[in-house]
Amino acid sequence: MKKKLFSQTVLFTALLITALASCSDDNDDLGGNGDGGNGGNGDGSSVTTKAEAEALANAVYGPLQTLSSSYTFLLESATETTISFEEVDDSKDGPQVSIFETTPRNWYPIKVFNQLYKSIGAANLAIEEIGTAKTSSNLSEADKTLLVARSKFIRGYNYFQLVQLFGEVPLILTSDGTTKTRASIDDVYNQIVTDLTEAYAGLPAFDANKSNPSQGAVNTILAKAYLTWGQKPITATEISAISGTIDPAKPSVDTKKLEKAVEYANKVIDSKKYELLKNFNSIWGVPNENNAEVIFSIHHEGDGIDAQGNHQTHCGFTWPKSARTDPHISYADITLQDRIPNDYDTRKQFSYATQVGYTDGVVDTLTWPVSIVRPGKWIHRTNDGTNRAVDEQPNSIDHIDFRYAEVLLIKAEAQFFLNKTGEALSLVNEVRERAFSGHYEHGGKLSTLTKEDLFNEWDYEFAFEQKHWLNLVRWRTLLSQVKNTVPHYEYYKPEYASAASIKAAFPNETTTINAPFYARVHKHLHAKVDNLHGKFYRFPIPLSTDFTDLGIAPQNPGY
Repeated sequence: MKKKLFSQTVLFTALLITALASCSDDNDDLGGNGDGGNGGNGDGSSVTTKAEAEALANAVYGPLQTLSSSYTFLLESATETTISFEEVDDSKDGPQVSIFETTPRNWYPIKVFNQLYKSIGAANLAIEEIGTAKTSSNLSEADKTLLVARSKFIRGYNYFQLVQLFGEVPLILTSDGTTKTRASIDDVYNQIVTDLTEAYAGLPAFDANKSNPSQGAVNTILAKAYLTWGQKPITATEISAISGTIDPAKPSVDTKKLEKAVEYANKVIDSKKYELLKNFNSIWGVPNENNAEVIFSIHHEGDGIDAQGNHQTHCGFTWPKSARTDPHISYADITLQDRIPNDYDTRKQFSYATQVGYTDGVVDTLTWPVSIVRPGKWIHRTNDGTNRAVDEQPNSIDHIDFRYAEVLLIKAEAQFFLNKTGEALSLVNEVRERAFSGHYEHGGKLSTLTKEDLFNEWDYEFAFEQKHWLNLVRWRTLLSQVKNTVPHYEYYKPEYASAASIKAAFPNETTTINAPFYARVHKHLHAKVDNLHGKFYRFPIPLSTDFTDLGIAPQNPGY
């Protein structure tokens, strides 16, 4: 059994249900009150023991455990890099995101939006109940301080997710209100900063269990929040004004906010609590969880044990020893295995899996003419140094949300846009030195740093880690990235339009080609280009989980 989240108890399930019920109206997945404060109902706390307080604080995590896989479908599929064949019918939820036909009824924005608010509701309840509980021999002031800090951390973390994905969102800060009013982007970011800075003092500087919030995690998320906020997140008005598929102009940066991003990144770096692992491959896999590079992760025990296992392994790899079965999600084209251009870059082989061998000698070929390149980071592998996959692919791997390499690139990006290119170059080269290992001086080290170099480094380092869509939106390059990249893919070519045309184009391989699969890939790639629209700079404000209107207005532009 893997190490659990901090001190889970038998009260977890019961209090999770209580927390969610306390923050929801009928047919309404939102909860709380936008007026702020920690007032509660004024009747005093029902919490009397440390176990009860811990269960309330732990209740914030259940909803987040359901999202590790959903972020994959929502954030990866809505870019040029990935396609989803989650269901046979392309009108279903995963493929719908993949072909840019996302609507407010799509399950992935529904699930992400509502589960984040459920976690916020649980955090609000925990903050109120634990904060007003009486201390005793079984519940100390130190216990209360820690658990309230963890709850505020998660609330700030959740609002950062929401504002990046949906723009202006309701701010719900108590457990007894039902506001539908969308707060401004600045107000949401101010609340994120407030929650995280208030959480900081009550958290330990470091926690070996990376699913527990720490001061290092606070500083990391604040650095990323200021980096994003400092580049002036796109507004609804700007999205409405997008002409065709021309990206909106990037405004001048807010230098003070980018300086704050550098400040908080420096706090993480100067703490000496985290490091780049020498071997990039050592970051991944259940045996490597809680390693020195991980700063914050979402813990998973697997299906039937936690709220929902992390399906990134299954969805990206899908069917071990059955490569011809359509993957639920995969890279969009054969050419993406060369997205990392240098073969000496160790990230290339591990990020883009072209074949996987097993302990019994069976080898899956994940390229033409059978299938397509898969994300390799989340495949469960043996721990014998050979990188062979285990025969079963359980959903028990923790989702790494933030790791030390991201802190270095956050600081590098902030410095770059502050016109401190030399400092940015040094940080990018630090990441590249690990990636190139002994070949750093022969192709790995950059002598200059352009904006394209910086953007590429994010891509090389964080392939299939749910960062790419967020980056493209922050840089305002989402539309150009899709329309300028996808038409050059191999499977975009006309010969892949149908099973018949594929067999005609490759007459010597007609018995081995998985022609229906490649025709489906072709269809998805053309739909990405044909359906591209400025509205995809945000996801729609969705329905509730029972598919009723949440009453939040106005809807995001274009939906």
